[in-house]
Amino acid sequence: MSETTDVAGDAAGNRGPLDIRRVLAALPHRYPMLLVDRVEELIPDRSIAAIKAVTINEPFFQGHFPGRPIMPGVLIVEALAQAAGVLAVESLGLAGSGKLVYFMAIDEAKFRVPVEPGVLLRLEVEFVQKRATVCKFAGRALVDGKVAAQANFTAMIADPPAA
Repeated sequence: MSETTDVAGDAAGNRGPLDIRRVLAALPHRYPMLLVDRVEELIPDRSIAAIKAVTINEPFFQGHFPGRPIMPGVLIVEALAQAAGVLAVESLGLAGSGKLVYFMAIDEAKFRVPVEPGVLLRLEVEFVQKRATVCKFAGRALVDGKVAAQANFTAMIADPPAA
């Protein structure tokens, strides 16, 4: 597989890796709120594995916490939700449609170990339930194969708000 975007995928329809250009095409988020750097594997209608490179240059580390930088848990959950957004957009064929994926609920969020600068945060998300406009997901964030955080969440697919 190439180091850039593999648009066609394999014979089973699996896609990946998806580079940052494809991530930007799927999500409306931009710096400093874009929390998905790369998609390692995407199995449409099933799951995604994505990467967030956590660096000391992240703006939140300046204040969270001085002398002991830790990625805020809410941003880890946001990273999982963004990975789920890529999964939903790619699975439902919504790329370029202008549709957005909005958080509706977060359930059973648990934080196991701190996420510090210098790690690759692996974001694994699976569809739990998929309907036309509402999807449920289960996600976990891993550092070196250890679960750092996990959550179940629900999102809706809708048009962006009117200007």
